[in-house]
Amino acid sequence: MHWEIEALIPHRGPMRLIDRLIDWDAEAIRVGLRVPAQGPFHEADGVPAFVGIEYMAQAVAAWAGCQARTRGAEPPLGFLLGTRRYACTLAHFPPGMALTIEARCELMGENGLGAFACRILSGEEVLAEALISVFEPPDAAAFLEAGT
Repeated sequence: MHWEIEALIPHRGPMRLIDRLIDWDAEAIRVGLRVPAQGPFHEADGVPAFVGIEYMAQAVAAWAGCQARTRGAEPPLGFLLGTRRYACTLAHFPPGMALTIEARCELMGENGLGAFACRILSGEEVLAEALISVFEPPDAAAFLEAGT
């Protein structure tokens, strides 16, 4: 199935950084975006490379949203725990550049902890890679209320 990105992730307004779902399956997702000329992270040279980590995290959120929508559920709320080995060939993503973000599930435990191998591409060129860790609590509202 194919959904609009707003149906898959909770991010709204200027904090929704990805534009569209390209494709997905039980193990991986590809999403796309065009780097904006304006926005909360924009600098004179474009969007700083470190924002690529959030691009990756939103791709993972979209993957979780696809999984939930397939089951007839609402997309879950999840948390980015961290990243390992983030490497990017650019200091900034220039405005107007079309990017594809890929995320492949390497591990998703029953306790909600997961690890995803991610890449950011421009065409066929790999611009960034990382392994990101996420947490999807069974009851996000209770988790946040508990303050843990």
